[in-house]
Amino acid sequence: MNHIDAAEERIVTERIRQKLNEVNSAAQSHFAVVQDHVNFTLQKAYFRCAHECFDRRRKQDDISVCVENCSIPVLQAQNLVEGEMAKFQERLNRSLMVCQDKFESAKHQKMRTDATKDMESCVNQSIEEHVKSLPHLAAKLKTSLAIDPANE
Repeated sequence: MNHIDAAEERIVTERIRQKLNEVNSAAQSHFAVVQDHVNFTLQKAYFRCAHECFDRRRKQDDISVCVENCSIPVLQAQNLVEGEMAKFQERLNRSLMVCQDKFESAKHQKMRTDATKDMESCVNQSIEEHVKSLPHLAAKLKTSLAIDPANE
């Protein structure tokens, strides 16, 4: 690899890193309401519920079961959000791997001239498609968690 190719590859790598940061920012933006709901609304309800479990007339085992039952909605919501985000991340990773595979194939076939630009284009397209899916995913989570649009 000559110096020009190496420099071009570094530039493309930096652009791809910037694009991935954009995906991160977009995801945080779209899921802010969902995270707020889990971190505050559900956590607050959990602590209120757990507080009510502590009664001197109850046995320690009953208190533990009560507190555990209070945690179920929060844990279910966290698992739902984490699961959906993991699926999103997996789809994005697979898509980016396809771009990487195409790049490696072109590189090995000595068709290097446009391989780097093709990879960047592939990555950009993949990221754009995934960013476009974020509003749908956020809406799905909001529906699943019964988040009232009026409270956004």
